[in-house]
Amino acid sequence: MSMWKKLAASVGDFGRSLAGWFARPGETGAGQKAPERSVAFTMAVIALAAKMAKADGIVTDDEREAFSRLFRVPPGERRNVDRLFRLASGSVAGYEAYASRIARLFHGDPRVLEDVLDALFHIAAADGVMHPEEMHFLERVTEIFGLKHRFRCIRARHMLHPDDAAYEVLGVNPCDDMEHIRKAYRRLVRDNHPDKLLARGVPKEMVRIANERMAAINAAFEAIVKERTEGEAGAARLVAS
Repeated sequence: MSMWKKLAASVGDFGRSLAGWFARPGETGAGQKAPERSVAFTMAVIALAAKMAKADGIVTDDEREAFSRLFRVPPGERRNVDRLFRLASGSVAGYEAYASRIARLFHGDPRVLEDVLDALFHIAAADGVMHPEEMHFLERVTEIFGLKHRFRCIRARHMLHPDDAAYEVLGVNPCDDMEHIRKAYRRLVRDNHPDKLLARGVPKEMVRIANERMAAINAAFEAIVKERTEGEAGAARLVAS
């Protein structure tokens, strides 16, 4: 049975299916077969994304469309996925349980957890406004994932307006020399290639996240290079004057 058929079967009895998941709090991804892990991960991500959309009280068309763009599924399975999204978006209640489930499935693999956070930020930003309740939701999920120390960097990939945003994206700071920044950039490009994401076990339907992440990484590096180049040119003019 394909992942999507298993997903459809699970959606048929949504509440009982979830009760079964959370009855095994000690279970991790390592103890599951790949197809089972994929279905569990997919359902949890869809449900968590739906609750992200509901965090500010209203699920907008922009957020639904953002979810649809992010999670591309076979046309014949769209109805089942939409039903799961609709059921989960009825309220925000229970989102911490979904986040905990995902954290257990990928315990020890924070890169996958960052992939999920990127997806949630993508949906939260879809309507052009980051509501305080949405930010609280994202901060809490990040904490559950054990990535509190990475929150500013992840946020900066989606909200590039602060002065230090480009540095946060690359995981460096304005005091680092250009060689260090260049090495960090090359490492991120290598580690975040779409093929790497697929190899980590993330469903191929989420490959869009890797492409968006790469665009943010490239834009951040280009911004820093431009800033440094202009700064050096200004310093040279001062010396020459």
